[in-house]
Amino acid sequence: MKYINILMLLLLAQASFAQSSGDKPIELWYKQPAQKWVEALPVGNGRMGAMVFGKTNQEIIQINEESVWAGLKFNDANPNAGKVMNDIRALLFADKSEEAVSLARKNLVAVNAENSNEMARNFRSHQTLMNVNVDYGFETTTNYKRSLDLEKGLAVTSFTANGNEYTQTVLASIPHNILLVSIKSKNTGGLNTKVWLTRPDPKDSTMKLKDCGVTGGKDMLILSGQIIDKIEKENKGPAGAHMKFAGLVKAVVKKGTLEEVGKQLVVKNADELILYIQGATNYDAANMSIKGDAYAKCLQLLNTVPVNEYNLVYKRAVDEHAKLMNRVKFSLQDNSADMPTDERLEKVKKGATDHFLNTLYFQYGRYLLIGSSMKPGILPANLQGLWNYELDAPWNADFHTNINLQMNYWPAEVTNISETTSPLFHFMYAIREQGRITAKKMYNARGWVFHHCTDAFGKTGIQASIEWGTFPMGATWMCLHFWDHYTFTQDKDFLLKQAYPIMKEHALFLEDYLAKSPEGYLVSAPSSSPENQFKHPVTGKNTGMTYGPTMDNQIIREFLQALIASAKTLQKDPNDVAKWEKMVAQLAPTKLTKDGRIMEWIKDYEEVEPGHRHISHLFGLYPGTQISENTPDLFKGASKTLDYRLSHGGGHTGWSRAWIINFYARLKNPAKVEEHLQALFAKSTLPNLFDNHPPFQIDGNFGGTAGIAEALLQSHTGNINLLPALPPSWENGSITGLKARGGFEVSIYWKNGQLEKTIIKNIAGNKGSVQYQGKVVPVSIAKGESITLNSQLVKN
Repeated sequence: MKYINILMLLLLAQASFAQSSGDKPIELWYKQPAQKWVEALPVGNGRMGAMVFGKTNQEIIQINEESVWAGLKFNDANPNAGKVMNDIRALLFADKSEEAVSLARKNLVAVNAENSNEMARNFRSHQTLMNVNVDYGFETTTNYKRSLDLEKGLAVTSFTANGNEYTQTVLASIPHNILLVSIKSKNTGGLNTKVWLTRPDPKDSTMKLKDCGVTGGKDMLILSGQIIDKIEKENKGPAGAHMKFAGLVKAVVKKGTLEEVGKQLVVKNADELILYIQGATNYDAANMSIKGDAYAKCLQLLNTVPVNEYNLVYKRAVDEHAKLMNRVKFSLQDNSADMPTDERLEKVKKGATDHFLNTLYFQYGRYLLIGSSMKPGILPANLQGLWNYELDAPWNADFHTNINLQMNYWPAEVTNISETTSPLFHFMYAIREQGRITAKKMYNARGWVFHHCTDAFGKTGIQASIEWGTFPMGATWMCLHFWDHYTFTQDKDFLLKQAYPIMKEHALFLEDYLAKSPEGYLVSAPSSSPENQFKHPVTGKNTGMTYGPTMDNQIIREFLQALIASAKTLQKDPNDVAKWEKMVAQLAPTKLTKDGRIMEWIKDYEEVEPGHRHISHLFGLYPGTQISENTPDLFKGASKTLDYRLSHGGGHTGWSRAWIINFYARLKNPAKVEEHLQALFAKSTLPNLFDNHPPFQIDGNFGGTAGIAEALLQSHTGNINLLPALPPSWENGSITGLKARGGFEVSIYWKNGQLEKTIIKNIAGNKGSVQYQGKVVPVSIAKGESITLNSQLVKN
């Protein structure tokens, strides 16, 4: 018996060892309802989103529509900027930064209205649409479970009360452009509830509401209103100029009764209640302005949905979502017990390693990007994706373009959800109208530009302050996403009709904006290294405004090289190519400080904040391509830069930590990748796995997902590089369906920390080469065909 027990223990241990994280459903789940918004669970279809609390007394389903924004459209570029721009440059070149900043403060910061000299406060905020409230009335329940199925896109709450089982399912339909809620009673006629709509009280907000109210009908509730900005300047705008919104709930019951009583829908003795939730504004996306009838648009959207065919609507929604999610499968050997997500996270915060949490977090990032940036949406994912419960959100839930909007889309191509870039590209084309005005008004330049952040109305001036707003590289960096989309998809039609035209037009701005520095370089001026400052070597005072910071040089070089490659691919504009090549040759090179770190500014200045959250001068390492093993001195300098920043407290925000993961993946440092992924969980992840800046900011989720992908697959140097930074504890696992530049789909399997096999599919018909641990092998694969290589990169 003793030997039998030992044998049984060995067999159980073997079974546990062999278990994969892929054996568990990719879902977040909890034993209790959400008490706070950052514990609720998100669903989204790119345009509309919901946060589901899963409460059994009074349920809250908080609703967002992407275009609910306060404010108005006007060009906010300061009309004085063009008159003083050359003076500011001259002062910067003469090392008179204090005088330059003083002149810039008065003349460069955005203004409150067209042709006004009144300095702007920042633009206004994205806002919540409404809450859908469901009165279950159960204080005591058993068998409670709240979950979010990432594969199917379902937020499910189930519980038992008074001997009856209830199931609430919330989902967002991409094909039907609507949110759905199904509430079922297991017992016939066991569902008795009330539904009503609310919106947050704006008394403590800088916003007020005009004519906001709820109306009812036999089977429908409608909440509508208008946002009015208290700022006097905007209140003087034309009547009815501010955003109008409408949200509605259409109810269908199976058996039982449904009636409207006092602006509530009352359900009695039903088997099932189905809610169709729709929302709209009078936002005109093509022109980034306000136009039309929000309520009429809302009804029109509802009328496209077959509300009496819930099963059909449900199936199409789940199928389309699952098709996107299932392109990539990620599994790690995992012997952890199944447990609620918040308990998993708490264990990791206390030092545990949880491989399932790694795979779950990776897929969650993909899920969130699908939910916040897919057609039917037309705005890109903002600082909170599209999930925001406030009227004045942190940082306005805006589009920060000095890293945050860019980071939102880092996982889009490599994790095989390229469709999510469509709203981003739509936004970029729309914002050019205001960007052209700003380029001319501020810089006397052709082309188009925007700075460090913007909103749904396309503000392109320097926002809020000179110190962090002076970043004309926002548009330059964003243009690189067009090039990335081409390099991964090899869609030449996209390159010809979308990417190349918008990039070429922006190049006109750079041609007119860049100036010769005292060192003889072609530099950006004025500019800054995002949100960071240095001590002026003469005055000793803190300043951020400068010329030719390292990040700018790297972004401009990356952009011009992409533009040149685009033109050559399309066999277009040889004279322009020659001009752009001359510009590249005149850019300042990336340099090292006296102690061997990457220099952040044009000179070796002393940093004010050595542990600053932005590590902008490593753009060339990631997401750029200029620092690699092919540039050994800079590669070593990048590592020293990270060591220095981290030793002084860097990485203290969620998005910054996520960027660091990507840096270490590019540095081929697997131990550091794992260390900082663990730190992202431990220090910057909320109970529902949202990224914590703090407060919630979604870019850390997207950056973390991108970092995991970058540790497993890289392709920026021309080769399909397998497992370049595999975390040490991820000994056995697989990932299938990642994308590599050149138009390849890649699946990787590893065992005992070493490559076991890879399967590479050639989507575009290009030649390629595969790299593993320094060995590079060319592969010949016909278009549409796959090849399997073993650990020696030999065809099986």
